[in-house]
Amino acid sequence: MDHKTIEAYLLSLPGAWLDYPFGEGVAVYKVGHNDVPRQDEKMFALISEGTKPLRISLKCDPQLAVHLREKYETVLPGYHLNKKHWNTIICSGQLSDDEIRDLAYLSYQLVTK
Repeated sequence: MDHKTIEAYLLSLPGAWLDYPFGEGVAVYKVGHNDVPRQDEKMFALISEGTKPLRISLKCDPQLAVHLREKYETVLPGYHLNKKHWNTIICSGQLSDDEIRDLAYLSYQLVTK
């Protein structure tokens, strides 16, 4: 999984857009209205730019988050995020591209429901 591939997928989701609220180096993918007050914006993915392998943080169901961390050494508690609700995935091939897309879609669903 590379940055351009996952970014194209994230931005294909309805209402998704890219922001840099933390400055250069951290791409934040949000859903919601980007032209109204910030309380309507919801983050669902963050990518640390320039990392090799790619690192992506995704919101996750708390029970699934723990299960994934136990099963995969490349799934870690969310970096600088709520560790109960976020995982950071090191995209080194342990999870397939389809699995990463599925987790990204789950993250999107969690913030849009």
